[in-house]
Amino acid sequence: MTLTLTRRALAVAAIVTCGAFSAQAQGFTPENPECIAPANPGGGWDFTCRQVGKSLQDQGLIPSTMQVVNLAGGGGGVAFAEVVNKRNDENDLIVAASSATATRLAQGAYPGNTMDQVRWLASVGADYGVIAVAADSEISTLPELLEKIKIDPTSISVAGGSAVGGWDHLKVLIATNAYGIDDVRVVKYIAFDGGGEAVTQLLAGSVQAFTGDLSEAKGFMDSGDVKVLAVLAPERLGGQFADIPTATEQGVDAIGANWRGFYAPGGMSDAAYDYWVDRIGTLYASDDWKAIMEANGLAPLSLQGAEFEAFVADSVAQIEAISRQIGIIQ
Repeated sequence: MTLTLTRRALAVAAIVTCGAFSAQAQGFTPENPECIAPANPGGGWDFTCRQVGKSLQDQGLIPSTMQVVNLAGGGGGVAFAEVVNKRNDENDLIVAASSATATRLAQGAYPGNTMDQVRWLASVGADYGVIAVAADSEISTLPELLEKIKIDPTSISVAGGSAVGGWDHLKVLIATNAYGIDDVRVVKYIAFDGGGEAVTQLLAGSVQAFTGDLSEAKGFMDSGDVKVLAVLAPERLGGQFADIPTATEQGVDAIGANWRGFYAPGGMSDAAYDYWVDRIGTLYASDDWKAIMEANGLAPLSLQGAEFEAFVADSVAQIEAISRQIGIIQ
């Protein structure tokens, strides 16, 4: 099986569209703002909720503290079903989403649910994928890891924070296929509820490698617990991440970026929808958010309202095509 992937399908963070912010929403103010992170603490969705919630409050863009609720399960499916079936008309609620959300929707992994059952608010950046090992691992480069998988797939277990067939899983499959492993189904992938839990298992020695996003790995990089073998970006990132080699420069032509943003209940009022689109868009445009993006390795991705919804629809279609190519769906 040969996997053909376009850079457009993978390097979604390279798509930067500057949409006009919605007009200042009138007549709505959230009483109890809440953000659902569809995974356990420590992962990318958790980071998105907590960092955006704190920044919205710090900048006076919301009137009170954002409550963050972790609702793990099903690669985001438990949270999606909760919003659609039980909280469809709530105006104070937003939910963290990413390429992982689009992946599960593309693969029909949220039974009975589709992307048009919710309202898509805005993006807050894109997070490049990484492949990492524990700091004390004997493996020092991405080709070394992939060669071990090629020789004996059972010798390497790779942990990720998305479900089997999810975005974390796809990233390591993209890398292994680019290395010349045609049947990527041999890769031993173990799914956990969030990147934080996946890295914890890596450090415990339960698995030999980790596939996730840079924001998920950053804290463990700072503490010296993990060694990032490659970032799945078209070129090296700047600042504190400049020393991380790309997969491409190591001879593995793999690029994968995870957009980050939010959706809201499908029955949310237009006034509330406009409010949240405006607030998240205003936050994204701020100097403070630009500094947070740089500190956490996020790439630019500015999309609000209808533009963001169209982008998510395109992402779902692209990932569906990729998933069919690698045999995850028929």
